[in-house]
Amino acid sequence: MKMTHALSLPALAVATLLLAACAAPETGHDHGTASATQAAPTGTMGGTMGGKMGGGMMKGRMAVASLTPTQGSNVQGLVMFHQMDGHLMVHARISGLKPNAELGFHVHEVGSCASVDGTSAGGHFNPDGKPHGPPGAAHHAGDMPALKSDAQGVADQKFMLMGPTLGAGPLSVVNRSVVVHAQPDDYTTQPTGNSGARLACGVIAAH
Repeated sequence: MKMTHALSLPALAVATLLLAACAAPETGHDHGTASATQAAPTGTMGGTMGGKMGGGMMKGRMAVASLTPTQGSNVQGLVMFHQMDGHLMVHARISGLKPNAELGFHVHEVGSCASVDGTSAGGHFNPDGKPHGPPGAAHHAGDMPALKSDAQGVADQKFMLMGPTLGAGPLSVVNRSVVVHAQPDDYTTQPTGNSGARLACGVIAAH
């Protein structure tokens, strides 16, 4: 199966809804701390994600990655990035995961998901030449908190990224790729975290 850079029509519709939500006034969203939440699906992937992800009502620069499965995988979803003051807010909602699992989750260097195994995305996004590691220690700019799926195989998480941006320059994640891996990230093995095969890939597109 060959993946493309373009958003699918359902994902594009969801992204349009999200953009409309971003234009509304911000209401009660706390950006002071990173958070991670999980929720079971309540319908189709597009409808569920549009409702849950559109509720953030954030303003400013936005980018979206529509994740499509690699060969033999059923993992798919959306990852939204919002530029805030000094950090990115990230909201990922991904389905088709192994239930009750922890999986590696990274921004990769190359904005290509053309290969059937996701390897066209290259290695982790690492403009500063740092070692791979966990949040709170030295780490790649593309090292993100692990995905944690619920009993239905859905991960619904929000967190902050410090350093990467959506603006121009070497720290921008726009036109790079988001990759979901098959195994937990040990945050020790260099440079990958030993997180296994790539289950889904999506190019980050500015909106």
